[in-house]
Amino acid sequence: MKKEYPSHTILRLTKVIEKTGLSRASIYAYIGKDAFPAPIRLGDRSVGWVSSEIDQWIESRIASRG
Repeated sequence: MKKEYPSHTILRLTKVIEKTGLSRASIYAYIGKDAFPAPIRLGDRSVGWVSSEIDQWIESRIASRG
């Protein structure tokens, strides 16, 4: 039986900025306050974000708007 793994897409910072409308500085400020998904390390000098975590963050922002 073939084992199935969840499909994850990794977004680089440029795509996270486009998707959220936030600036680089705002993203890292929110990360510092534990209010935004932390990036995952891809290599010595690169990071990325799990697309589904960014989607969940966006959905939580929509749900919290009064």
